[in-house]
Amino acid sequence: MTVSNELDRRFRAAAAASGDLDVHYDLLDTPVGPLMVGATDRGLCRIWFDPEPERFAADVARTHGARILRVPGSVDEARRQLDEYFEQRRQDFDLDVDLRVAPFHERVLAELRRVPYGQLTTYGTLAAQVDAPRAARAVGTVMNRNPLPIVLPCHRVVGANGSLTGYGGGLPRKEQLLRLEGALL
Repeated sequence: MTVSNELDRRFRAAAAASGDLDVHYDLLDTPVGPLMVGATDRGLCRIWFDPEPERFAADVARTHGARILRVPGSVDEARRQLDEYFEQRRQDFDLDVDLRVAPFHERVLAELRRVPYGQLTTYGTLAAQVDAPRAARAVGTVMNRNPLPIVLPCHRVVGANGSLTGYGGGLPRKEQLLRLEGALL
C-alpha cells in the first residue's frame, strides 16, 4: 500500500497536534550543513549535526522518550531564528529550551548562554564562573554533550591558549561559526 504525500502530511500534523509525541523534529538546510532540530512541548531539545534519523532518535529517546516523529514545519520558530543568525541578523536566540541534563551541566550551559556573540571564552573561565575553578575538563565534557549547539554557543569556547579545540560538529564548522560572528579574522 502506498500512502500519498498529502495523507502522510496530515498524519504527521495530527500526531504533532495530539500531544502524543515526546519529540517532533525537522531537517533544516543551513550554511554549516543539514541540522536535525527537535523539540518537545516544553521547548527546543536537540540540534544534531548528523542527519541520520535513526541515530538522532536513539539519542533523543534516552532523555525525552521514544515517541519521535519528523513533522515538517514543526520547528519553524527555531528555523526562523537560525536563518536570521546565519544571515547575521540575530545575535541571541529567544527560544524555550527543554534541557534534561545533570545539575552541573545545567549551570555550565546557563553560563555558556551568556557568552556574547562574537566573543570567546575558555573552559577554565566557564569552570570558574560556576564555582568549580579546577573543573575545566568537566566543562569540556559538558561542551561535548551540549544538546543545543549554536543556540547554546559552545563554538565560542576555546582552549586556554586560544586554540580551537574539539567541537561536536567538527572543527571546520566551529571555525565557520566563529568567522560568521567575527570572532576569527
